[in-house]
Amino acid sequence: MPKRLVVGLVTSDKMKKTRRVEVSRLVKYPKYGKYVKRRTVCYVHDEDNSSAVGDTVEIVESRPLSRLKRWKLVRIVTKGNLIDVAALRAAAKSAAAETQAAESENK
Repeated sequence: MPKRLVVGLVTSDKMKKTRRVEVSRLVKYPKYGKYVKRRTVCYVHDEDNSSAVGDTVEIVESRPLSRLKRWKLVRIVTKGNLIDVAALRAAAKSAAAETQAAESENK
């Protein structure tokens, strides 16, 4: 039987060599016929720690690697461009403090 190959979005990269990937799909609701978005969470083995949060990745089924890991990373389809808002605010705050300090020195 061939191994399944799916594409998903990395939602967590806080573990070593492990990524949490969400695979979205549309399911037809039986009673009303409306399509509803569902998701499956897969824990993926990433040997090189090459993927990050927000990346779209291709994964393949594998033998059980741990209690939850049953998938391996094949390739990164697209790199994510998520912006760390907290780091952005901290940088802006430090830049404002530097300009304020420079202005106070000039007076």
